[in-house]
Amino acid sequence: MHKGKGMKFVGDSRISAERKPNIPKDYSEYPGRTEAFWPNFLLKEWLVGAVFLVGFLSLTVAHPSPLEGMADPTNAAYIPLPDWYFLFLYQLLKYEFASGTFSLIGIIVLPGLAFGALLLAPFLDQGPGRRPHQRPVAVGMMLLGLAAVMWLTYESSSHVDWETRAEANKPIPPSAIEIDKEDPGYAIYEGNCMSCHGEDLTGGPAAPALIGTEHSAEEIAKIAQEGIGSMPPDQFQGTDEELKQLVDFIVSVNEGAE
Repeated sequence: MHKGKGMKFVGDSRISAERKPNIPKDYSEYPGRTEAFWPNFLLKEWLVGAVFLVGFLSLTVAHPSPLEGMADPTNAAYIPLPDWYFLFLYQLLKYEFASGTFSLIGIIVLPGLAFGALLLAPFLDQGPGRRPHQRPVAVGMMLLGLAAVMWLTYESSSHVDWETRAEANKPIPPSAIEIDKEDPGYAIYEGNCMSCHGEDLTGGPAAPALIGTEHSAEEIAKIAQEGIGSMPPDQFQGTDEELKQLVDFIVSVNEGAE
């Protein structure tokens, strides 16, 4: 209560009752050493972030990351690879000092030391200047980490034919596949195979896709009767004529997907 001025209420004792203009402090006494956080410093950060974001989006549009098909547990020749941003860690595990009995060093110790050092860089180099030559420790650690990641990524990717791999593992969207459900072979497929291989032959958790298979008609018939991999034998229940209709149906679907 102030005499003659009425009563003032505030919801938080930390909030001033008097409105203050939102004007940054005057740093003219410290030329070139510091500046106002808002809007000077924050605006620069936003501009740098915007340039990086636009460049990254342009790169993804020009060179989209290839998608691979559904994993096939029956294909023992398939070599899985991590996404591109983990290739440097994948390459690290190929060296003797970070693999085999020393795998924990490559998985935990070395990456932990590297990322921990980058986190501690601002605390290890507390110089007042912001130019690179005035922050040798922080800048040196950042350049060393960047060079290591780029080199390991290059070493890992240079041994893979990415275009051939992407073409061989290209997923086939179900919408692009025409399946004739009036085909007599589809009714046989529905009763013998659909529960595992899916309605559109695109596979499921327990079985691979039948689209894109490299098996011949004779091999498909043999697999239906004798099984393969985790697929047990005698899964097909029907006559020889029905088996032929089933095989013809699967082959015709694959021909239409090419």
